[in-house]
Amino acid sequence: MGYLRSMGPGIIVVLTWLGAGDIVSAGVSGGNHGYALMWVMVLAVLVRFVFVSLIARYQLCNPRGETVVDGLARLHPWFAPFLLFSAFVLGHVLGAFTLKGCGEAWAGLTGVGDTWQWTLVWIIAALGLVFRPEYTRIERTFKVLLGLFAVSILGTAMWTGPDPAGIVRGTLAFALPPRSGPFDSGLIAVSMLGAVVGSLMNLAYPYFLDLKGWRGPEYRRVQQYDLLLSVVVMAVLNLAVWTLGAELVHSHGQSVENLNDLTMLLSVAIGEWGRRLFLLGVFAAVFTSLVGGTMVLAFLASHSHLRWAAGSGEIQRDFRTTKVYRFMIIWSLVSPFYWSLPDMPDFVALTLIGNSLQVLIVPLLAGGLWWITASEQFIGRKYRNRWWENAFMLGVVLLACYSSIELVRKLVLQVIELVQKSAG
Repeated sequence: MGYLRSMGPGIIVVLTWLGAGDIVSAGVSGGNHGYALMWVMVLAVLVRFVFVSLIARYQLCNPRGETVVDGLARLHPWFAPFLLFSAFVLGHVLGAFTLKGCGEAWAGLTGVGDTWQWTLVWIIAALGLVFRPEYTRIERTFKVLLGLFAVSILGTAMWTGPDPAGIVRGTLAFALPPRSGPFDSGLIAVSMLGAVVGSLMNLAYPYFLDLKGWRGPEYRRVQQYDLLLSVVVMAVLNLAVWTLGAELVHSHGQSVENLNDLTMLLSVAIGEWGRRLFLLGVFAAVFTSLVGGTMVLAFLASHSHLRWAAGSGEIQRDFRTTKVYRFMIIWSLVSPFYWSLPDMPDFVALTLIGNSLQVLIVPLLAGGLWWITASEQFIGRKYRNRWWENAFMLGVVLLACYSSIELVRKLVLQVIELVQKSAG
């Protein structure tokens, strides 16, 4: 019970992770391919647990008491500007699809106003939470929204009824089904891996550990329980969203192109209240992803800027008070508003594209993280990777390289196909 009472960073990070990318990837995959691609989600969640656990061990156990970003910058000084630039770009991309999702969810939920008007409302709300963030307020807000999301998604999934045999087949049969709907199954799989494994958001957890006050090896055990709980919650809720897509869309021979496709089928299957309940869950997931992601990217940008400017010198650890942090908050919440205006791409398309693009930065990031967690020079002899952890990290790097190559190839093919359709 002491462990359960102390948990918090995992709740915040799982809702930062479990946002637009998971809702869209699981919903689109279940809707267009049934349970066939479920093995990708299971694999991604397992990989994320081990990967982030190694990152957290570095943060807590390295002999210098330095952060992960400090370790990467010590490995090579160009890591700091690379992370700064990545955070700047991803801040706009993340804001584009999460703000669009918040606006679409509330426009559909209330039937009042346009998407862009509701987007403005949630920009203001997010600014109030993260411009001068307080950890306890963020944690309490996220726990409430986690409860809302769990009741919404699990409730609607149980209402529709999962297929246990389909779940087992989809988890154990490592296959890519033929294309169904507007998105190639390979692109969806890569997008899912980008959302779960290849995201800069994996660097979120160390910041929340630090804000919680967990510093030093003595917090390693409670941190492992905290992270384990978060990934179990993530897997269960992903499974629930997948079930909705598989049972309501795929079983009826439909395909998912936007959020309305799924919500309209929900209203037919379980009534208007079921549709609204689902939209509340979508909002809870997307808004927490917006808030947590915006805050983490602002931390990362501020931290990277300070480290770049100071070289190997000392820097302040409270990144919330810097000008770079506040600039990033405004940039990440205000600049993406353009994508919520009429005639812009919908929530689903923006999310798939945004999460896929994250895969491009993973090989370099995964390689650097492998180095600092395996090297005695960085983490010390006692806590360096064991042989199986090094084998795992090698697999992550190879997976990241393969995913990046496949992403570029599939995106080029998608663009060529769109051009040919336009010409025809």
